[in-house]
Amino acid sequence: MTTPLLSEHAGLAALEQRLAQDLAWLDLPSKPWVPQASVNGQDLLDVAIIGGGMAGMATAVALQHMGVRARIFDGAVSGFEGPWATTARMETLRSPKQLTGPALGLPALTFRAWFEAQYGRQAWDALDKIPRLQWMAYLRWYRRVMSLDIQNEHHVKNIIPHADHVDLQIQTPSGEIHVYARRVVLATGRAGLGGAYVPDFIKNIGHEFWAHSSDTTDYSALRGLRVGVVGAGASAMDSAGTALENGAARVDLLIRRADIPRVNKGKGASNAGFTNGYLGLPDQWKWRVRHYINEQQVPPPQASVRRVSRHANAYFNLGSPVQNVIQKDGHLHVETPKKNFELDFLILATGFFIDWHARSEYATIARHVRVWGDRYQPNAGEKDKELEGAPDLGVNFEFQEKSSDPLPGLSRVHCFCYPATLTHGTVSGDIPAISDGAERVSKGIVRLLFVENIDQHFNELQAFDEPEIVGDEWAAAA
Repeated sequence: MTTPLLSEHAGLAALEQRLAQDLAWLDLPSKPWVPQASVNGQDLLDVAIIGGGMAGMATAVALQHMGVRARIFDGAVSGFEGPWATTARMETLRSPKQLTGPALGLPALTFRAWFEAQYGRQAWDALDKIPRLQWMAYLRWYRRVMSLDIQNEHHVKNIIPHADHVDLQIQTPSGEIHVYARRVVLATGRAGLGGAYVPDFIKNIGHEFWAHSSDTTDYSALRGLRVGVVGAGASAMDSAGTALENGAARVDLLIRRADIPRVNKGKGASNAGFTNGYLGLPDQWKWRVRHYINEQQVPPPQASVRRVSRHANAYFNLGSPVQNVIQKDGHLHVETPKKNFELDFLILATGFFIDWHARSEYATIARHVRVWGDRYQPNAGEKDKELEGAPDLGVNFEFQEKSSDPLPGLSRVHCFCYPATLTHGTVSGDIPAISDGAERVSKGIVRLLFVENIDQHFNELQAFDEPEIVGDEWAAAA
């Protein structure tokens, strides 16, 4: 028997009824089963999730479905979690529109269902890529219909593991609080374990002359200015396009490579085998795959490049890595091997890197976390600084201790953000496999919560006395 389809233009109310019916038919969410406890007079959360974007919400729903109580803490104001409505500047998402993203196997929870319920099938067929702000609107709806417990404007200042729980020190609008949880999930995105990578050549230059592409920069202030953009990836093109659309007098892309990459090798690693089998690879194969993709680099989306190139005052300077920057007479003098540029402002589309000391919340755990560079030596020609600093995670995304510097309870913190990629593959940050990743980390946490409380569960099993038979169902033979 198949579920009847929604009629076109049925609206969100009908879609939400369908979603509620699907959840009821699947008997979701499961009843809570983790033993309740307290620490310092406060309820002990089953799981605290740091980050209320797509990954954090998908994880919360997956846990909720399995009867685990999860609460999300996010520093943003409500409705602005993640980069979509703040620092992201692409016109549309890169991912194909039909990907189901954080829907966790529920058709009525997909972006397509949400879109068609409002605009109809013809509009869906005509849609090329998902507009960025429309994706944010969908995620806001996702939060509402799944009744997620998200505490906004809550900034985690320190993560302190203990043998049987984790203490989170959190700054809120009302002051500092402590939250205690059995497990903590870091769903903190691309910059989840550090921040924006800022090259040495800019570090002595006043910040009024430059910004990273991930900063909340007012691009309208670039009107009439000569702007340089360092990089050739998606964020570089998006930044350049935004500057041009805001009236920049000229935009020079300063591109290190002699050519822009043409093939997105990551797409070749996006099938179900890579998603579900990558975790089982030996270390040398994991390193080889991720190093190859890093070396090849991901090209910018074609539409993003054309967004820039349609402006006559945009210039693609290939083979032009920045060698030096001098601040002089209110301008920047930027040196490259091919020519020197006089610019008014420089945008660094230089990506992110892991820096445990750049964020206060890792002050306690930083020196204890084991990274791949602590134990793995790559083959000749495969040295990769980015991979060396990646956390060496367990099968449940948990941090592991350096053998020389143990920290009880560190494994109670689970890294479900982009730096988990070397250990687990691309399941912890991007749209294509975010549901697979959320289910993997959630099932792992469920297993750990059950095992560590098996004595209580066994006591409950022994005390269970709901009768199936009361004794009057038959007559004993004479």
